Amino acid sequence: MAATTSSDVSAKGGKALSLYHLLDPEVLADPYPLYRRLRTEDPVHWDPFLHAWVVTGYANVVHVLHHFSARRTPTPGQLSAMGLEALNPIAQVMVRQMLFLDPPDHTRLRALASAAFTPRRVELLRSHIQEIMHGLLDALIPKGQTELIADFASPAPAIVTAEMLGVPVEDHQQLKEWSTDFAEMLGNFQHNPDRFPRVLRSVEEMCSYFRSAMAAQRLHPRGGLVSAMMEAEVDGARLSEDEIIANLIVTMVGGQETTTNLIGNGLLTLLRNPAEMERLRTDTSLIPSAVEELLRYESPSQHTARLASADVEMGGKKIRERQAVIAVMGAANRDPERFPDPDRLDLARQDNRHLAFGWAAHFCFGAALARLEGQIAFEAILTRLPGLTLDTSIPLEWRHNLGLRGLTRLPITFTVT
Repeated sequence: MAATTSSDVSAKGGKALSLYHLLDPEVLADPYPLYRRLRTEDPVHWDPFLHAWVVTGYANVVHVLHHFSARRTPTPGQLSAMGLEALNPIAQVMVRQMLFLDPPDHTRLRALASAAFTPRRVELLRSHIQEIMHGLLDALIPKGQTELIADFASPAPAIVTAEMLGVPVEDHQQLKEWSTDFAEMLGNFQHNPDRFPRVLRSVEEMCSYFRSAMAAQRLHPRGGLVSAMMEAEVDGARLSEDEIIANLIVTMVGGQETTTNLIGNGLLTLLRNPAEMERLRTDTSLIPSAVEELLRYESPSQHTARLASADVEMGGKKIRERQAVIAVMGAANRDPERFPDPDRLDLARQDNRHLAFGWAAHFCFGAALARLEGQIAFEAILTRLPGLTLDTSIPLEWRHNLGLRGLTRLPITFTVT
């Protein structure tokens, strides 16, 4: 383990270097000094608190995402052997999700799901997403102030997700609640026993909901992702009902959490960088590159876990087969060896191949939709809400989700014209 130093900014008081310090609200609010320490002092770091390797440099994170195993979810049988059979309903869903599979299972599922989630299908939604977002802003504009997460960044992607799925739009609030619960397992290191009953109930309710949605599609087809995944076929292969349900859940969660965090994190970043915000307001042609820079600068997904497929040496360390490795995309996206002056926001940054959506086979197949929603959201906010300022009378609070970085609230004021 790397020695602690007097320049420890994030882990105060000479505490041991560890990603576990993200549990400190002050570190969670600004994890980048901690990431810098890890990347500088011990870029391939054995974290005894997490019993895992923590990898923070861009090149090594890319290697982990490309070559290490994503099959890290315990099976129901393994959980039962550990006396944790109460978790089996959750495990039965997660072991079927693309996020936790390797080839050939991942390849088959990815091909089928991607066939139902093409960039062309996403682009056809552009005008409708604009209608949804401008409609939400219409309700806010007369007030001159808003809590952006609750009033815009959360409902907008939830409504879009319901539309994409082909389920009733009025269900979007329920979808968001389920999504938040399920995200607890995707973004946190620690098992929270107090949250378990709620997460279990949400998983059971989601499975029942999507099973009913599939039955409704058979009787009254209405299009959308539920129908598309039911009909998807590649080389004669189709998804089973349980596979469809599991991957509808992870698609629903990823689509909402990533986009809500992108909008909230991105607007806060712009408010903290007023010159760049004004630059974007006066030149909206920068919107696409601005979204990429905001994704890099404050990545909605900060880290993910993998398992070493074999004994391997990395950064002078010996990683043993089946040891856990945490790839910190949020740290890699601030690596000065890959991004010049990485802590500076540059909305016109070139060669911006960040890792916010992952890499290689597990690259987020919903990235096109998240990008489109981000572009539409920032253009709408900047053109329709002049005089934007952060309401500092209400303290900012970051979600207690260590991997899925986002705000619980973002109070802003603006000029009513």
